[in-house]
Amino acid sequence: MIEVVIDSVRVNLMSPQRLVVLREARGERFLPIWVGPYEAEAITIALQEVEVARPLTHDLIRNVLTTFNARINRIEIINLRDDIFYGNIIIDQNGRELSVDSRPSDAIALAVRAHVPIYVHPEVMAAASIVPEKDLPESAASQPSKERGAPPPPVDESSERLDVFKDFIDKLDLDLDKPDASPPDPKT
Repeated sequence: MIEVVIDSVRVNLMSPQRLVVLREARGERFLPIWVGPYEAEAITIALQEVEVARPLTHDLIRNVLTTFNARINRIEIINLRDDIFYGNIIIDQNGRELSVDSRPSDAIALAVRAHVPIYVHPEVMAAASIVPEKDLPESAASQPSKERGAPPPPVDESSERLDVFKDFIDKLDLDLDKPDASPPDPKT
């Protein structure tokens, strides 16, 4: 198994999904895993060590395990089938090791709270990890992309999409010459 650490929790503004990025502890590969917003929030709260008034679901699970003399040993992400990750929570209860099936997002939220390592099966890492590109040398960056074998750069459509906002702002009726209107009287 390959040990990983949480690199970041990222937000996609175009969807409710979040992305947990795991980084290989002794390497340069990253493993992105899509998670729901609630699980992402649970992971972020634990990473930032935010105190909450009452236990959240993952805190509750940890507390129940402690009550029954069980301890989380590690988290494992063991499989990837049809773009779905599968995980296990490995628990020690009175010297007996138990494996509990879990979504990786819930397992990661527990790992952060219990301060235990997270491991990824080598086949999962090989299939789904990414390696960031190294900086290109100055000479390679100046060559046309066809010579390097890379696809041509994408067409920049951002200015066309932003024109809609420019038109909207231009049409706003902002009468900046009038004095500010007084706020409504809260007594009324």
